Amino acid sequence: MKITDIKTYPVWTGQRHFLVVKVETDEGLYGLGEGGMTTRELAVKGAVDHYREWLIGRDPLRMGALWQEMYRSQYFEGGRVLSSAISAIDIALYDIAGKALGVPVYQLLGGKHRDHVPCFATTGGGSYEELRDNVTRLMEDGWNVIRLIMAQPEGNDDPNLFEPRESIPLTAERAARLRADLGPGPVLGVEYHHRLSVAEAASFCQRMPQGTLDFLEEPIRDECPEAYEALRRMTDVPFAIGEEFASKWQFLPYIERGICQFARVDVCNVGGLTEAIKVAGWAEAHYIDLMPHNPLGPVCTAASVHLAAAIPNFAWLEMWVPREGEHRPSDDLFTMQPQLDGAWIPVPDAPGLGVEMDEEAVAAQAWRFYEFPHLHRRDGSHTNW
Repeated sequence: MKITDIKTYPVWTGQRHFLVVKVETDEGLYGLGEGGMTTRELAVKGAVDHYREWLIGRDPLRMGALWQEMYRSQYFEGGRVLSSAISAIDIALYDIAGKALGVPVYQLLGGKHRDHVPCFATTGGGSYEELRDNVTRLMEDGWNVIRLIMAQPEGNDDPNLFEPRESIPLTAERAARLRADLGPGPVLGVEYHHRLSVAEAASFCQRMPQGTLDFLEEPIRDECPEAYEALRRMTDVPFAIGEEFASKWQFLPYIERGICQFARVDVCNVGGLTEAIKVAGWAEAHYIDLMPHNPLGPVCTAASVHLAAAIPNFAWLEMWVPREGEHRPSDDLFTMQPQLDGAWIPVPDAPGLGVEMDEEAVAAQAWRFYEFPHLHRRDGSHTNW
């Protein structure tokens, strides 16, 4: 079997893009993959197009060898753009391999440990009452692991304004009240989307009673493990880190030094399933559970579900939960995709990933320029989105 073509589809969904990659073969089998880097899809598409030039004619079942060649065949190895492109191609190759062998992808990763993948939901609110109501509704629907969005002061009419010291006391107060109202049962976390400094993150944690949070996600940027180590010494709240990591090497200090308590592996950015399964084994050796980042489309979800099924050290998968009557854009583009069953996703048994797209519908979605907010502080300086 040989690769005959690699196609990329930056698909506009009305809210954001999915970057879907289709790898075709001379035996009629094809695989789907997905790359991360939302709002930077054209950069990833360009990298995939470069790889396409020499991947055509190659054996798609040599996933590991092709990964090494894609990564090592240039002087400037790695980086998030190249890693995202490699991830998309790698996931598509696993899809092909599963279809060629007539087995689901999890079988290629060692077989499944679980039949259903537990997920977590995310919510917030403009006020504490709205937040509590949103969390209560989720719990009534069976969700017991809930991530809270950082709070913002009411009355702010600038969507691009973010002041950490205005958000910190509100978020801490609401999280503490919520824990008091809900009791010890639900798993609660807060995501700060790497918007804080070490001092700000420590101040946030110190404002809440011990036991308020079960995890704090990405409180600071990840480039400096030593900064996270300093923060680790200031708080006992478990950290969920790694959604930005583009290789197993970036995970190295966070796993080896005990900085990370939940590994936020993103299969569409870390290097695909080839790399994600290595990170999972490494984390297992240090008693760290995976909590995969899953912000993209159905292909990312499917690849994450197969990874979750095939490893013993798994916590929860990030999942977007549509509100009652809310339309999922992917329903118009994918004829087969993972489905929630309450707060779980049943592990699919179809060959490959178990995802199929309507290629004509996907191709018809014209790419459009889109950016996430460019955040600033009150003094006019830029800050992290």
